[in-house]
Amino acid sequence: MRNPTEVLKNLMEKSKNETYRFQRLYRNLYNPEFYWLAYKNIYANDGSMTAGADGTTIDGMGNERIERIILSLKDRSYHPKPARREYIAKKNSSKKRPLGIQSGDDKLVQEVVKMILESIYEPVFSNKSHGFRPNRSCQTALKQIQNTFTGANWFVEGDIHACFDSFDHHVVIDLLKKRIDDEAFIQLIWKFLKAGYMEQWTFNRTYSGVPQGSGVSPVLANIYLHELDKFMGNYAENFNTEAKKKHFSTAYKSSVGKAYRYRKKGREIWDSLSDEEKKIRCKNLKELEMIEKSTTPYVYNDSNYKRVQYTRYADDFIIGVIGSKADAEAIKKDVKIFLQKALKLEMSDTKTKVTHTGNRARFLGYDITVSRVQTLQKASNGRVQRCQTGVVKLYVPREKWVGKLIEYKAMKIKINENGKERFVALHRGKLVNQSDIEILARYNAEVRGLYNYYSIANDSFKIGRFANVMKYSMYKTFACKYKTKVHEIKRRYCRNELFTVAYGTRQGMKTTTFYRDGYKRKECATKFDNVSELPQFSKYAKTNTLKQRVERHTCELCQKDCRNLVIHQVKKLKDLKGNTEWVLLMRKRRRKTLVVCPECHNLIHS
Repeated sequence: MRNPTEVLKNLMEKSKNETYRFQRLYRNLYNPEFYWLAYKNIYANDGSMTAGADGTTIDGMGNERIERIILSLKDRSYHPKPARREYIAKKNSSKKRPLGIQSGDDKLVQEVVKMILESIYEPVFSNKSHGFRPNRSCQTALKQIQNTFTGANWFVEGDIHACFDSFDHHVVIDLLKKRIDDEAFIQLIWKFLKAGYMEQWTFNRTYSGVPQGSGVSPVLANIYLHELDKFMGNYAENFNTEAKKKHFSTAYKSSVGKAYRYRKKGREIWDSLSDEEKKIRCKNLKELEMIEKSTTPYVYNDSNYKRVQYTRYADDFIIGVIGSKADAEAIKKDVKIFLQKALKLEMSDTKTKVTHTGNRARFLGYDITVSRVQTLQKASNGRVQRCQTGVVKLYVPREKWVGKLIEYKAMKIKINENGKERFVALHRGKLVNQSDIEILARYNAEVRGLYNYYSIANDSFKIGRFANVMKYSMYKTFACKYKTKVHEIKRRYCRNELFTVAYGTRQGMKTTTFYRDGYKRKECATKFDNVSELPQFSKYAKTNTLKQRVERHTCELCQKDCRNLVIHQVKKLKDLKGNTEWVLLMRKRRRKTLVVCPECHNLIHS
């Protein structure tokens, strides 16, 4: 069998030719190595051990299971099981988001299909797209906005109504057929789209949309919305004017001219002036230069200079416009028409707004604005100039970090007699029964998580206020646990003004402290320097130790020689209860997987 890594690399190389149509993709699903690679990719995910509608997970992975899946794909008897419908809470909303949980076999097959589709489409996806893509994140989208939206006058905040639930299946298939000439592979995608879902023990058909939570839905969504990316790319080419920069304003040219002529005249007559006249002339020149520096150089709304920029993360997008409000409204209207006609999607009229860049637009949990500060500063090249004019600023919305404190039940807000808000830290009852190190680790993770997300904000220091409330909440949680006062907890745990908890390890006693790494703004919060970087196959090329353990043909529990070993998997090690042999072995090895023979696997589940 061909190495999956080499197959994916070849697909990626061919995909760079946008006229190339792929054939014989379906045969890759007959390769057992693809399924071991798929298992390696997903086995550590939290959702991998969540049961589908048929009650199966990826537990019990083995060669027999792979052979059974491949056989059903060969004779075309494979049919995806309906997804089990679950609902999770939406952020900042009382509504809930539907998730489709797939069966164990479907998770493996969809992961293989996902890898194939990513190899085909990743090289041609737009640089403006950042959601569900390798080496991209919310931070790469925000940094792109900060780098490219400079000087924008208007934001168009795009919102597609029920985007994932509204994808037209026929449009999805038509888009796939443009690059893929393999009817069997297309039919498999069609089966995934039409699999339906189970809710309240009732089967429901799916007539549109891609199920959120399935392995293939992210890449199918990007293929679908790639058409919007291409539309905006073409739109920008037609909208942008040829002028390389804005014209200077009349007032600025006048002030520059006055200062220049006064300075030139002064040099000509300088030697003939008295000391008092020289002082007066220097004073007048400074005044003219101050007028020059305080005057806005460029025409605010120059019709000869127009630009449009665009960034998308999943189904959220934002457009930056250098132009008039009428231009921004026209762009909004044109995008709406395109979505309706080409993609059969509806843009939300209430949530899609045209916002002046002097105000704040909300995108990916950040407030975005464009600075109009005219303050002169010395730049890195030594020249004095307006360094902040037109610069995109990212800010932390107050309701985000305050909302997190309320969500964690770490704080309540009281109103003083003068009407001002006062934050009151609270103990967290759900953490009281945990160990000291678990409580501290939980608070540290929550503080570090919020800071890591907002570390590229211009006011990232505000997370320090969040951390301060969390610290006092932690004090009160410890005080509640030990039924004492906060000052006693501080006396007991603080070392050199740092809250410190000691804990035992195999290497002996260690200590850790409450988060103290600061809240300084970072230029880039991600580890990826090149946002246009293509997927790296290094993760695929690594040794598949799971497969190697199976190929040893030795049960790790009973040590019996066996040719049809399976992998027993648990969701979390801490969930293991009891003192049975297999539980003790998994705890000892600190692994969520155990390679066992079918008899031992049945014994484990008995």
